[in-house]
Amino acid sequence: MEQMDPSVFEAIRASVEANPENLALRLHYASLLATASRFGEALEQATLVLGRQPDNLEALKIAADAADATGDKIRAHGYRKLHEALSWNSAKNLIGESEIAPPPPTQAPVSPPSPQALRDGYSEPDDEPGQWETERPEIKLADVAGMETVKRRLQTSFLGPMRNPDLRKLYGKSLRGGLLLYGPPGCGKTFMARAIAGELGAGFLSVGLTDVVDMWLGQSEKNLHELFQTARRTRPCVLFMDELDALGRKRSLMRHQAGTGLINQLLAELDGVEFDNEGVFFLAATNHPWDVDAALRRPGRLDRMLLVLPPDLVARESIVQKCTKERPVDRLDTRWIAEKTEDFSGADVAHLCDSAAEFALEDSISSGTVRPINMGDFKQALKEVRPSTRSWLETAKNHAIYANEGGIYDDLLAYLKQRRML
Repeated sequence: MEQMDPSVFEAIRASVEANPENLALRLHYASLLATASRFGEALEQATLVLGRQPDNLEALKIAADAADATGDKIRAHGYRKLHEALSWNSAKNLIGESEIAPPPPTQAPVSPPSPQALRDGYSEPDDEPGQWETERPEIKLADVAGMETVKRRLQTSFLGPMRNPDLRKLYGKSLRGGLLLYGPPGCGKTFMARAIAGELGAGFLSVGLTDVVDMWLGQSEKNLHELFQTARRTRPCVLFMDELDALGRKRSLMRHQAGTGLINQLLAELDGVEFDNEGVFFLAATNHPWDVDAALRRPGRLDRMLLVLPPDLVARESIVQKCTKERPVDRLDTRWIAEKTEDFSGADVAHLCDSAAEFALEDSISSGTVRPINMGDFKQALKEVRPSTRSWLETAKNHAIYANEGGIYDDLLAYLKQRRML
């Protein structure tokens, strides 16, 4: 019987704390906690999800089972009744009320597996490693609005050598490489990675923490190996790994020695000692580069770091135009909106557009007259939506000043000086 890897909980817990708005990740964490009989923690995480999504069926089920296991029968019964009602209504809407029977009475709760049952073989891990499919992105860097400095650095330090085989051969440049994209959340690191794959004409394989990490000891390493094998079979391929700080967390920050196995496996795959990585381009993204193990940033691995900053004026205006393209609008001054959203991430700008649309929708409902989104809606939304990048910049400033070994944060320092934050 395989044991559950304790480093899984530490890695996902850290990632949840770093990305509190990622409800899917929090729900996955709750599920793992429940499977490990940590029902109190599972209930807490499921409740947090329900606070944002009260109709989330999976969260309701986890909360009901966890409440049962902690002895809170009344709370568990309430969660189950709500789960049954929402499940029945969903089915009724999809199929038709006359074609389905009403939900049966709530059954007596089934006790969750005990720790002894888990040890005795209650659940076995999947013997087959996860399967991934590569895609061929059609977008290129030209489709990324603004951000000219980032694109220029990409062309010079990464894309140029990769696309010129004669020069690469002349200068002895191997067709392999690693690049770490870092910066505030919501600023387009994943979109940039997809554009890089499009520029190279390569396949794109994107994975996150939950795609690799498994609760069973040793299975995470197997998943990671199969992931790299898939990239090698489909080369040229850009292998993009999000939330690297969770997978490649500094070993000194880990509470469990077992967690180092995943990092060691990642290092072995990147070094390509047993396997040829020619044509496999490893890209990773993180919001917390200072938490990434230093061994991953050594030459031959993720030896280049690129700062992806909040979108500039041109990029912000492009995001506003894209977000309002399919919506009814009335004489929007997109340049004015872009000028008022300095320090907004791309996700912040999109949220601003959604908020303005909600104001117009609410007004249309209350007045009974449909009207388009106007500048008044955006001005009202600007009073409520604030940039999310400033807290990240304040945190990053300390690391850039006091932990700038080898000048890895020189770009960040230059940006902070430009913004007069130093």
